[in-house]
Amino acid sequence: MSEELVYHTPVMLKESVDGMQIQQNDICVDVTFGGGGHSREILSRLGKKGHLYSFDQDGDAEKNAPDDKRFTFVRGNFRFLYNFMRYHEVESIDALLADLGVSGHHFDDETRGFSFRFDSELDMRMNKRGGRTAAELLNTAEEEQLARIFKLYGELNCSRKLAATIVKQRSQKPFRRVSDLIEAAKPFCPPQREKKELAKVFQALRIEINQEIESLKEMLEQAKELLKPGGRLVVITYHSLEDRIVKNFMKSGNIDGTIEKDFFGRSTSPFETKKVILPSDEEMQINPRSRSAKLRIAIKI
Repeated sequence: MSEELVYHTPVMLKESVDGMQIQQNDICVDVTFGGGGHSREILSRLGKKGHLYSFDQDGDAEKNAPDDKRFTFVRGNFRFLYNFMRYHEVESIDALLADLGVSGHHFDDETRGFSFRFDSELDMRMNKRGGRTAAELLNTAEEEQLARIFKLYGELNCSRKLAATIVKQRSQKPFRRVSDLIEAAKPFCPPQREKKELAKVFQALRIEINQEIESLKEMLEQAKELLKPGGRLVVITYHSLEDRIVKNFMKSGNIDGTIEKDFFGRSTSPFETKKVILPSDEEMQINPRSRSAKLRIAIKI
């Protein structure tokens, strides 16, 4: 197995890169480099004059960067897409790929706190260089804020009760490790659904810690400005909240999802959307992470 697949098996690799409709001399962006699986496939389709810029805020990902003159690794959050492109003197791009969520590498890293499988420090930061950790959030956030996070980002019915339990527990002992969070959450997780419910708790905290929703919205707006007419926006989503944002943005061209119309009642969206693509049965067997994935493609008009 290749080195990048050990780090992270790319989801819907062929379908997503096919959706980019790459031409030899295209300027492409992969805003979620991770293990580099998608980026390597993009490079395999570019000619000598093409170029790929790949973003990742996690220092671990940079170790996977290919030694290729047509490739530039950008150590940064994709919410700063426009500024980094301007820094590299790129005024427009032909295609952009975003594989949202967390790579398998993060879930398998016993030291980062992304998974409830390992009793590590409660960190959950994609960028270890700054920002508050999950432990700091759990120990300082107001009960109402915690309830909102668990409800909005985890879609947990027990959000208020869990928040109250966390506030009570931290008054006796601060949250530091994964086991502390599991202790607080387990009473609200029915045994038959324990893993799924715990996954939602961890997902909610991860999204908040890394400001994933805000970053996604900012990246989409900037991608719209950077893409050339005919440019392709390709996004893989994993949970309903981010999928709804991407779907509405592609249909309307704005974060609010408001479809504006001209004098003749025609939509003024800057995108033409394609039918959503779901993972095949074979894909889901090979890569369990793909089971909740949706691939959305839009072409800049």
